[in-house]
Amino acid sequence: QVQLVESGGGLVQAGGSLRLSCAASGRSFSTYAMGWFRRAPGKEREFVATINRSGKSTIYADSVKGRFTCSRDNAKNTVYLQMDSLKPEDTAVYYCAAGGASTLSSMYAYWGQGTQVTVSS
Repeated sequence: QVQLVESGGGLVQAGGSLRLSCAASGRSFSTYAMGWFRRAPGKEREFVATINRSGKSTIYADSVKGRFTCSRDNAKNTVYLQMDSLKPEDTAVYYCAAGGASTLSSMYAYWGQGTQVTVSS
């Protein structure tokens, strides 16, 4: 049983940066791959990034590649999403998830409540 809580969202101008954090409960954090997904208004949930158990391997959606960086600190039970060069189309609710490393949301068993990111033009 894993509980995930996202934080760090907010309002930022285009070209700016935000760093999202996802804090996990329990002592089994390091046994899970972690993923970031987002849901824009009126759209389906979209894959953003995933990171393996050790944090040594990451995969990014083409839409964020080169701008976003996913990392994790297993000692702090926390995964991060550093978002740079933000665009208005990045506006969405961002969710972290725990499970098997995958671009598919169905492969993640646990989900956070989401944090809002709004990028103004």
